Parts: sequence; structure tokens; C-alpha cells
Amino acid sequence: MSYSTTLRRRLHHGDVDGRRREHYDTPSSDTLSEPLLGNDRDYGDRHPEQYTLDDLLDDEGKKVQLHWSFIFSQLLAHWAQWLANIVIGSRSLLGRFVNLSSAQQTQFFAPPLSPLQEERLGKLQSRLQVPFDGNRIEHQDALKRLWRLAFPNRELPPLKSELWKEMGWQGTDPSTDFRGGGYISLENLIYFAEKYPESFQCLLHKLDGRRAEWEYPFAVAGINISFMLAQMLDLQSGKPSSTVGVRFLELLAGDEMAFDNLYCIAFQMMDAQWLAKRASYMEFNEVLKSTKAQLERELELEDISSIKDLPAYNLLRR
Repeated sequence: MSYSTTLRRRLHHGDVDGRRREHYDTPSSDTLSEPLLGNDRDYGDRHPEQYTLDDLLDDEGKKVQLHWSFIFSQLLAHWAQWLANIVIGSRSLLGRFVNLSSAQQTQFFAPPLSPLQEERLGKLQSRLQVPFDGNRIEHQDALKRLWRLAFPNRELPPLKSELWKEMGWQGTDPSTDFRGGGYISLENLIYFAEKYPESFQCLLHKLDGRRAEWEYPFAVAGINISFMLAQMLDLQSGKPSSTVGVRFLELLAGDEMAFDNLYCIAFQMMDAQWLAKRASYMEFNEVLKSTKAQLERELELEDISSIKDLPAYNLLRR
């Protein structure tokens, strides 16, 4: 991007999904329509570099004036350096104090887990460790089960077929799409279809709102949501210690399927964000990030004691 374009961009603010956002309007041309610093005719017939020292010192009065100006400028320079040293030093001292205070204020200690929380967290973390294996009969049967839930009135296709793309798999073999999502992402999709069938069908067939010409692939989006949740809740560590991770453990104590229910909320929330932003395929990661941010804000609300207390839970339909 040219320097002129950078100078001419205009910054705008908007409030999207409860957060301040920024965007730029950039002119189509990178050239300036007029000089930034005025016109050349302001300098007369001669360019500034053509003026000599003799021209400037054509009399003794100007020489004296220049002499004192030089002395004064030197004094100003020394004074500015002295002031800068004081400011930098005090800022460093203040910064140390502020950092110490902030560290004391933001230090967070995760409470000890109850036996029930430890048991349920252990089971969930075990699920997260299972990769999808297309050669395992159990995993093949789970894929078939998902198809029957998604398309109850259609014949089950082979495990490798173009028809799987209709569910939002990227290729003819769904097993190649799981990658970091693992087997739990398939379990999440099945749970979503069984627990909230109306929401599942609406998202699968893109029935809500004004849709983009290039939509997100449903099944692959679901895998990404599973992975995002595991990262957000800090479930890969031995014991979650983040604010939202600790809050999730509280919810897990009251609901063994808290992760799966949170997955359903996140999927429905993501689609709502998608529609609000009028997003298209290439913007999926941006939508997922804003979904994560909104979900974190809701989990940090003080009056949340169960999954159903989350405001976005009301988006789900059975």
C-alpha cells in the first residue's frame, strides 16, 4: 500500500455483536488529486535548495539574529533531552508499579475440583484424545447414524460417495475432514441432531435468514467448533485454569453433557453471527473468532449456574 493511500484512509467505527469494530474506506486510486504540502509556486521561481547562505546573511543584523537563534535552539534541544530523560525514568518507575498492581489484581487461582468434577473432566478429556479412525467399525457406524439423522428419508450412501458433500464434507470421504477435531466432533454432531433436531436441520439446510452465495460447509464447520471449544475451555491442560475454563467446570458438575450442550449453543450462535455479518465462505474464521468472543462473554456472566442460563441458549430449537 502506498504512503499516499495510508494518509487518505478514513477510519469508521461500528458496534457489531456488542463489540466495537473498525473498518476503512480506501479510495480506488493510489494517487493524490492535489499536493499534500501546497503548490510549487509558493516558492517563487527558485526551489528552496537553490537559496545560498549568503542570500540569508545579506546583512549583519541577520547574522546576529541567526547566531542567537542557533544558541536558543541548542538550549531548547538540551532542555528537551533533559525533560525526556525525566519522563522516561518516571514512566519506567510508574510502569513497574502498575505492572505489579495489575499482576496482583489479575492473579487467578482455580478452586480445587470436587470428586464429581474430576470424574467428569477425566471422561471428557479421554473423549478428546480419541482420533477419528475410518477403519473402526464403531466410527463407521457413527457416520452412518449421522447420515440417517440428517437425511431420514434418504438411502444411506457408501462411506465414500459424492453424496456426503451434501452434508458439508469437503470430499467424498468424510474421514479425511476430521484432522484435529477427533471422534468427539462426530459425537457432537450426532448429539446436536438428536437433542435439538429442529436447529440441526435449519443449520444443515440453511433455512434461516438471507444466505450467502458461498455458504460454510455444515459438517466441517461443526468439526471446527469442537476444536475451538476445546481450546477455549483449556481442556487440553491437566486442569483448566482460565476464567471460562473454571466456569465450565462448574457447569460440568451440574451437567455431564455440558460440553455437548455448549457445542450446540456455539453452532447456533455461529450461524447467527454469520447472518448478522452477511459473511461468505472466506470469512468463516473471522465469524468463528467472534463466536468464541461472544461465548466467552456469556460464560463470564455472574448469574450463570447452568448451560440453560446462557443467553444464547434461547436460540436453540428442539
